[in-house]
Amino acid sequence: MASWWIALLAAPFVGSFLGVLIRRLPREHPDMWGRSACEACATPLGIGELLPVVSFAVQRGRCRACAAPIARAHLAVELAAVAVAVIAVAAGATGWDLWEGCGLGWTLLALAWIDLEHFWLPDVLTLPLLVAGLVVAWLQAPWTLTDRAAGAIAGYLAFRIIGRLYELLRKREGLGQGDAKLLAAAGAWLGWQPLPMLVLVAALAAIGMALVARRRGAALTGATALPFGPALAAAFWGVWLVGVGWG
Repeated sequence: MASWWIALLAAPFVGSFLGVLIRRLPREHPDMWGRSACEACATPLGIGELLPVVSFAVQRGRCRACAAPIARAHLAVELAAVAVAVIAVAAGATGWDLWEGCGLGWTLLALAWIDLEHFWLPDVLTLPLLVAGLVVAWLQAPWTLTDRAAGAIAGYLAFRIIGRLYELLRKREGLGQGDAKLLAAAGAWLGWQPLPMLVLVAALAAIGMALVARRRGAALTGATALPFGPALAAAFWGVWLVGVGWG
């Protein structure tokens, strides 16, 4: 049975949840899983205000109680989550592959967004993603489990060694442990073989992002900190799509 339409319908609601997670997790919100409320006046949101995309448009981006602007990031994340589902469907992923691709893409979306804003890839997302990759391998293709486990180990060790060498040579951190754990998760999902290409694609994407930032007026030097997570997440999901969908 075709499930693409269910994935597309679920996507904005997942995006709504991710929007809350992205804003609360880095701030260590005291009520992480509590009811959504206006960030300005703390008025709890009603059911009609929790409809992703639609409620933002109807309320013209403002709280019904205090008229304070609603952060546009919420709408952006909801639309991005829809885009993840659309791309997975367009890539040809079906059945369980479609749901795996959407789940992977949505998790990577949250990680990339958090890293872009806070230079942080939280363990609460990277480590379950790593375990999920191994579980999927065990359930669907147990003969690949050794390659997946080797990929997780190789990915983590490679970035930890590179990061340590960079730190010794430049006296500052170059690659954080979060990047190493995300590459380990990629190895768990993809195996060790695609990792060199994945890292190359991520590096090129990161250079492209830096050039765009510089073109927009950002002052970049050799000491400027740039998040690598978004580029790594995009390359990770792209390689998965090529292998399972477009491949």
